[in-house]
Amino acid sequence: MRLQPRQQILDVWRSVAQYSRRGGTWNWGGRQQRNSISDAEQLLCLMYPAAVVSNLRLDEPDSTATDVLESLRKLGDGVEVPKLLIDVISEYMTTYTAEDGTPTFGGGRYFLSADPEGELTDKQLSLGVVDSFATAITLSLATLGFLKVFSRSVRRQAMKDKIETLEAATSKRLSAAMVGLLRCFSVYVFEPDSSPGRALCGTLNQQGEPARLVLERIQERLEGVRASFREAKLGLSQDDALDNPNMLFECGFSWGIVRDAPVIDTTEPVGDQLDGVALGAPYLYFTVVALDGISDLFSDRTRVLGLLNEEQQRLAQALQLRWDLTLEYWSAVARFGGGKWPLEDIPWRTTDEEESDYFSLLVTAVVLLDLLRRRATDDDLTRTVKVLEELAIRGRVNRRVIKGDAAIGLHAPGVSLKLSGAEKFGPEAKWVVSDFAVLLLKRAVRAAGLSRNRGARDRLLDVAEEALGHVWKRRLTDGPAQGLWDDPGQVFPGVVVDKQLPSWYLTERVIECLVLAASTVSESPIRSPRLVEIATDLLGEADQLFSQEQLAASQHENSAMQAAMQRIQGKLARARQLLQERPGTAAALIYEALGDLDQRAVARQDAIRSV
Repeated sequence: MRLQPRQQILDVWRSVAQYSRRGGTWNWGGRQQRNSISDAEQLLCLMYPAAVVSNLRLDEPDSTATDVLESLRKLGDGVEVPKLLIDVISEYMTTYTAEDGTPTFGGGRYFLSADPEGELTDKQLSLGVVDSFATAITLSLATLGFLKVFSRSVRRQAMKDKIETLEAATSKRLSAAMVGLLRCFSVYVFEPDSSPGRALCGTLNQQGEPARLVLERIQERLEGVRASFREAKLGLSQDDALDNPNMLFECGFSWGIVRDAPVIDTTEPVGDQLDGVALGAPYLYFTVVALDGISDLFSDRTRVLGLLNEEQQRLAQALQLRWDLTLEYWSAVARFGGGKWPLEDIPWRTTDEEESDYFSLLVTAVVLLDLLRRRATDDDLTRTVKVLEELAIRGRVNRRVIKGDAAIGLHAPGVSLKLSGAEKFGPEAKWVVSDFAVLLLKRAVRAAGLSRNRGARDRLLDVAEEALGHVWKRRLTDGPAQGLWDDPGQVFPGVVVDKQLPSWYLTERVIECLVLAASTVSESPIRSPRLVEIATDLLGEADQLFSQEQLAASQHENSAMQAAMQRIQGKLARARQLLQERPGTAAALIYEALGDLDQRAVARQDAIRSV
């Protein structure tokens, strides 16, 4: 299935509007009972594309495209849609704010009991979780940017007051989410001869070298990361063992606020900072979710629109330091050694000795973020392409599914993650992730945008389009949620789900992929040195022939011959401008000019013969 992000986003928007606006009111909720994550994902299905894709903007009513209005006609016209969004986002902010004014980030029914017979307590359901903090950052930034632009066209004082109130609530939630993520960050330190230490060294040792040598090399490789943690004091409890160069460690984000995480000193009115209970060790899934949310804080849009105040910029800098350190750590581990990368040894094995293709995909996601940050070499990217291609096969994204295939479990019901620490308030809890195909799509699209190698880019787009085709087949085909996700039974026979309600979890992730695809499509074409050389030679020939033709052309400024020569000259001038960045387009213009010049030469020869 071809990537056509704008048309595909509008297609999904049509279904989102159809489901969300029924009976004249906004219809919240999906397969899980309402919670801070699901409701934010529902709003992001509209707000995120409108914030990032320039020709899908909704904040300038007079400029909203006709096809955008058609897809959202269930929500109103160009003036009513922004007003409706302000109302429902305001409702969201109120719903997930406690009586004392503290924003809440509970996972709700996204939390599941590890015991099928058990029932999670209200306290457990209200625990803050990384997914909620991360989606809050993305939604808040999208909302603040939307309000800043839309307010310019508002004249009524009542609407101005409503915008001001929502802006304050959104900014407060943004600050609270940033503080929450800071307190979810964790550094897990362990001895080399411990179970986690042996597991890590086993993963890294792809050449069968002595364990002592592997240990020395990884400690040397991670020395810069270890030293940098001395700067990351805001919201991070310092482990003295980290100063011991003989110890190993992992860093990243736990599932929620870490046990014993210190209170963040901030002037922002974020409300109470509750004690954490989460295990002080990183989870790959929650680390990737946090990294994606944090990246929105230092996007060009956030900077240009000035969406962060001075204190929020300080919090963002603290998060960016953790972002950098996490990328550096996991990229170093995944690409360790001079031969085969640990990342290429699928499936990835974690330090608690769990193995899954899904974990390989998560590590690949972090590595790609690091490669994007460092403008990495094509060699590094090409090796990552091979990993994505193999994961697509192993996950049956582009292969036929056989009966009883173990790969089905990656998609339905998904990979189960134990939420260590949540049992303090009730039974053991878990989190189930079922976004393997969508995560593969997102990372393939992101890598395609990074690649400057035509061959690698084409392979990545093949993976992305195969993943999109797989995901698109899983849309619901009837009922009120028609056109939304997710019905894995369309691809995996025997899988049964509730087809009347949408999974906002998966729908929002598909929207993210399409937005990222729109960004990739908008980038300049890959520059081919070979095409530049060919176009340069063509231009040289065309310039010489044009000069020769000028000698024979009429100099009368109104003559048809002179007008034709000016058109040819214009094509060559345009080709010269495009030569370095778009050599293929330049060559096409030169070919047209050469054709015109040849026609003139033939016509002159015919005229000479007839004399």
